[in-house]
Amino acid sequence: MLGLPFDLSLVLLLVSIAFFSGIGITTIGPGGIFVTIALYSLTPLASSQVAGTAHATFVVTGLVGSAAYLHSGEMKTGESRAIAVVLSASSILGALVGAAVNAFVPRSVFGVLLGGVSMSVGGVILYRERRGFTALYDLEPLERQGQLALAGLGFALGICSGLLGIGGPVLAVPALVLVGVPMLLAVAVAQVQSIFIATFAAAGYALQGNVLLPLAVVIGTPLLLGVVTGWKVAHMIDPEKLKVALGVVLLGVGPYLAL
Repeated sequence: MLGLPFDLSLVLLLVSIAFFSGIGITTIGPGGIFVTIALYSLTPLASSQVAGTAHATFVVTGLVGSAAYLHSGEMKTGESRAIAVVLSASSILGALVGAAVNAFVPRSVFGVLLGGVSMSVGGVILYRERRGFTALYDLEPLERQGQLALAGLGFALGICSGLLGIGGPVLAVPALVLVGVPMLLAVAVAQVQSIFIATFAAAGYALQGNVLLPLAVVIGTPLLLGVVTGWKVAHMIDPEKLKVALGVVLLGVGPYLAL
């Protein structure tokens, strides 16, 4: 199917995972990583094809997620726009660097890195929920010092996302929350950032011939539906209630990916 060594049952499984990943993207941020995890663990694709194809799907989801949060008002303040602009602009170079570095990373090392990120994000989520939370840094996005901090953060996030084929919200939401950005605003801003990370990272991988467009369309369609569903869910329930389950799953799959 699609010129790839996948049977129908595997395609259906990937579609299902993509839908629930989309829900995670716009409810709590770290959802798109499950698309990357599924492509890596369930298919024989090279790590560069996993990352390139995943990023291709995140371009449209970022656009739709951003539009949804603009509609609901989270992106209409000067503070939110300042965070989005600085974080996104600095992520572009990082995404290109990460995509270039991926070509030199063996598949086994890619799995270790992906597993490490999965466990780290899951650990941060669970620690924050169990021990309580105090921001590590009081971010002032409208001041020069705060913007410099955001620029450095965006560059680092861009490298990690571009290298591993994970959407911006996977890392950006936990990172922004750690510097004092409210949860829903962090999710909204991360949608905007993901557009730039995904676009430039996907372009880098496309130049290498590592974006499998038919597969990206098959996965991207349910992912997009999940993003819209997740945005509605985020405004109906407390996203905090979903964090513990997410953290447990990320911690659980981390060692598997690293092996």
